Parts: sequence; C-alpha cells; structure tokens
Amino acid sequence: MSLLDTPVHDLGQRRRSLAQSLHIDPPLLLGLLLLSGISLFVLYSASGQNIDLVWRQVVRLGVGFTVMFALAQLNPAPLKRWAPWIFAIGLGLLVAVLVAGEIGKGAQRWLDLGVFRFQPSEVMKLAMPMMVAWYLSDHPLPPTAKRLAVACLIIVVPTLLIARQPDLGTALLVASAGIFVLLFAGIPWRVVTGFAALGAALAPLLWYFMHDYQRQRVLTFLNPEQDPLGAGYHIIQSKIAIGSGGLYGKGWLNGTQS
Repeated sequence: MSLLDTPVHDLGQRRRSLAQSLHIDPPLLLGLLLLSGISLFVLYSASGQNIDLVWRQVVRLGVGFTVMFALAQLNPAPLKRWAPWIFAIGLGLLVAVLVAGEIGKGAQRWLDLGVFRFQPSEVMKLAMPMMVAWYLSDHPLPPTAKRLAVACLIIVVPTLLIARQPDLGTALLVASAGIFVLLFAGIPWRVVTGFAALGAALAPLLWYFMHDYQRQRVLTFLNPEQDPLGAGYHIIQSKIAIGSGGLYGKGWLNGTQS
C-alpha cells in the first residue's frame, strides 16, 4: 500500500505515535518554530538587512532546538531523584558566595575556583523549577495550603540569597521559574490574584531595600531624559521608534528606528 492509499486517520495516528516516541508536543513545537521564524524576519529588517547577524541567530536557534530535542529524550526519573541534591548544592553555593565570594563592580556574585570564575545563581535557574516540581510531584494537585506555603518557602530562600549579592534581575528570574511551576500545578486563580495583590501592595516597600544603582535604574526608566546620552538612551530610542511607527510600524524593511 502506498502512502497515498493510507487512510487519513492512520496517518494522523502515525504522526501522534512518532511525536510520542520522540517526546514532542506538536502544538508547542509548532509555536516555537513560528515564533523563531518570525523573529528572524524581524531581525533582518531591524538590523538594516544584516544577513550575517541573521545567520548567527539561525545557528543559535539550531543549537537550542538540538539541545531541546536531546533533553526531551532523557528519562525524567533520574532528574527527579537528582532535583533535591542539585537544589541543595545550589543553595550551599549561594551561601558560599556571601561568605567567600569575589567582589566585582560592587556586587558579590562569583566564586573564584582558580581555573575559572563561577556564578552559582545560574545553577538555581535550573534547580528552582526542578525542586518545586519534585516537591509537588508525589501529591494530589492542586496543592494544599500547607504544601503551597512550603513551596513558596522553597522559592523565597534562594531568591533572597541572590538578591542579597545584590543581583535583583537574576533573583526575579529564579523566583519566576518557581512561580510558573506553581501555576502549572493548578493553584486556584483566587490564590494567584491574592498573591498578585499582596505583591503590588508590598512593592513600594522594596524601594527602601533597593541599592542605589537599582533605584537609579527605576528613576531612569521613569525619566530617561535625565540622562539622554547614557542610561536613558535606549529608552528614548524606543519611544521614538514607537512614536514614528505607531501600532503597526512602517512595514518590513522600511523601519527607520529600532
């Protein structure tokens, strides 16, 4: 029987079987491919038709998709067993940074191992979602209030250690990784709304705990004209681009500002 003679439902079943054997989520993969393709067209237009820059991005995307496919083939059972150990090691390294870390540009974020310098907060970007998922995996979902409180504690401790370095940007990324796992665990939206409202109410208090350079970034964002040729330059250029292009822009390859 040729491929043309194969019933449509059999072809669909074969595709599903292939996707399952490769551990691929077809809708998710299609979305990633579409976004990646669109980004290349936008990059070509925004870079002044710099094809070399586009090809470099193609190589990066190729490496990223290759790593993604390779990791998808791994058995998740060992990763589940390793999750608390990776988290514990990452937590210990964060404490080590505060005790004996190398100071550079006013921040204490690195461990000097002699041969190379190492930033432990990078480990926590992977360890955080693994640990929260590990903690919630063997119990019914959505999590109970008690388990949700413990999961929040798992998120808060390394986040505060990273913010103490200080590295507020990475701290927010690490916290977001854990929060997204909680969202995927199906916590009720009323709980999400409550936490969001609490965060918004406490946000002004963060100002008193922020370092001077962090406050300066907020002030520059709110008033970029105070340093138009320095920290506020890119924000001003963005405003000009939006103002000149409007909602739909000037068209592909016709942009004058980016």
